[in-house]
Amino acid sequence: MICPYLTFNGDCEQALKLYGEVLGAKVDMMMRYGEAPPEMPCAPEHKDRIMHVRFSIAGDVVMASDSPPEYYHGKPNGISVSLQIADPAEAERKFNALLEGGAITMPFGKTFWSKGFGMGVDRFGIPWMINSPADGYEA
Repeated sequence: MICPYLTFNGDCEQALKLYGEVLGAKVDMMMRYGEAPPEMPCAPEHKDRIMHVRFSIAGDVVMASDSPPEYYHGKPNGISVSLQIADPAEAERKFNALLEGGAITMPFGKTFWSKGFGMGVDRFGIPWMINSPADGYEA
C-alpha cells in the first residue's frame, strides 16, 4: 500500500478540519507531541501540535504531522494528492471548497479524459488534482 504522508508547519489540525468538512476525512488515530514519552522531549510551544495522525478519505489511508522546524522541508514539490470522484458536480464542489483560500493552477473543467478536472494548492500548501473520469477512462 502506498499512502501519502503530508507534512505541515503547525497547521495540521486546521488542515484536518478542512479535509473532514470537504472530503469527509475520518481520523483513525492521532498523537500530539505532548503525548510522547519523556525521553522524547519537545519544545513547550509544540506540545499541542500533531506528531502523527492517520486518517482516511473515501477508504484510502493518508498520514500527516506537524514537522518540527528542523525537519520541515517546506511545501511539497513535484507531487500532488489526486482524488477521483465519479460525479462531476460533486468533484467541482469539492474542488472549489478545498481550494478556497488557496491557489487554483488549472480551473475545473471538462477534458478529453474527464468529465471534469482541476488542479490547485490548498491554503496549507498541499497540491491537489481533482478528477471525474470520463467513461472508459479509469483513474
